[in-house]
Amino acid sequence: MSKVTEVVEEIVLPIVEQLGLELVDLEYVKEGKNWFLRVYIDKDSGVDIEDCGTVSEKLSEKLDEMDPIPHNYFLEVSSPGAERPLKKEKDFERSIGKKVHIKTYEPIDGEKSFEGTLTSFDGQTVKLELQIKTRKKLMEIPYEKVASARLAVSFG
Repeated sequence: MSKVTEVVEEIVLPIVEQLGLELVDLEYVKEGKNWFLRVYIDKDSGVDIEDCGTVSEKLSEKLDEMDPIPHNYFLEVSSPGAERPLKKEKDFERSIGKKVHIKTYEPIDGEKSFEGTLTSFDGQTVKLELQIKTRKKLMEIPYEKVASARLAVSFG
């Protein structure tokens, strides 16, 4: 995590918690000539435009006051969307029974990308049920080998 995102996380956490929201992710990225500070928030019932606006307004005030970012940037506050990233252990626990997409740091059974239903997570092992044509296969992935994970949206 960059210094900017660490500082912003310290500023934004009390704001989102006070509003009963959860900080899902933070990004500070350059796209073209512009810098973007993106804050992803969520709550069980889902976030709406008012939640995003409130967080944006309160965070903007604090950022103007503390001025942790030396140049111009765009602040974006939004929900993580349907394909929400799974970053923390509690994200995996909350997603049991849901369809997920996982990428690993190294191949497992010759593959680095898996999509299936998250059947369990014990803090050490992620268990997925994969659908391979007409049969189901249970896959165990060591948690420390998970490079990225997100909810997967299936159509049909």
